[in-house]
Amino acid sequence: MAENDGQQLLELLLADEQALLDQWLRAASAHLQGRTAAAELERAFRDLLSALSKAVTSGGLDLDHEAYGEVRALLSELSRDRARRGFTPSETAVSVFCLKDALFELATRTGRSAEVLIVSSRWVDALGLLTFDSYVRAREEVIAEQSEQLMELSTPVVKLWEGVVAVPLIGTLDSARTQIVMEKLLQTLVDTGSEHAIIDITGVPAVDTEVAQHLLKTVVAARLMGAQCTISGIRPQIAQTIVALGIEFGDIPTKANLADALLHALRGSGVEVVRRRGEGRR
Repeated sequence: MAENDGQQLLELLLADEQALLDQWLRAASAHLQGRTAAAELERAFRDLLSALSKAVTSGGLDLDHEAYGEVRALLSELSRDRARRGFTPSETAVSVFCLKDALFELATRTGRSAEVLIVSSRWVDALGLLTFDSYVRAREEVIAEQSEQLMELSTPVVKLWEGVVAVPLIGTLDSARTQIVMEKLLQTLVDTGSEHAIIDITGVPAVDTEVAQHLLKTVVAARLMGAQCTISGIRPQIAQTIVALGIEFGDIPTKANLADALLHALRGSGVEVVRRRGEGRR
């Protein structure tokens, strides 16, 4: 029975491929409302329709059959592209579900039996679910990539002076972010040959024991590269919290702000800093 169903569906797919493709494009375009270029949509649907015909020829209606490999790849590519462009799951899946309307129209016009309509409906539904699953995986990948990019953007390493670099931290410092901070700081120390590193926590909302441990790990990593570290941005409330928690920074220099930390680093480098008062005044 399954083989007969597959044969009937294949005959429907091959009955009038151009008409089927045109109807599919019209139905999908009506739902997408111009969000995808007509030429791009036609190219994607033409490739998918060709792959579907080949898959049904060799694998029947079994979407797990190896013959559906190309179909799965095309649907994954479609889902990944739609996820990156901000399409919703419904907007992505509807492109496949619109094939059902095209098949129904062609089946009715060519006088096919109701059995073919049922087979076609179930088959397209399975393809739609496969597309939805592909979209979810693709969306998770996009979110992970964006999170990583945002994390890297939020942890820049800047050169303040010859031999002095700084890492201005903003937001919560967790294990994943600490690892990125370490990697970027160590690479910058190697690239610039800097001997002083300033870790500025002015933008860190709170410092607890876990955050302190992350800071210490970063300092130790920098020291292993031969750089002296200073922690700046110790605000009054942060200082009180550190004291209340009994957190010890040991011999790590701490400063209230980035300017004081830079001054400390410059003096440690042998640079004499002179304040000129009243310059430009009469």
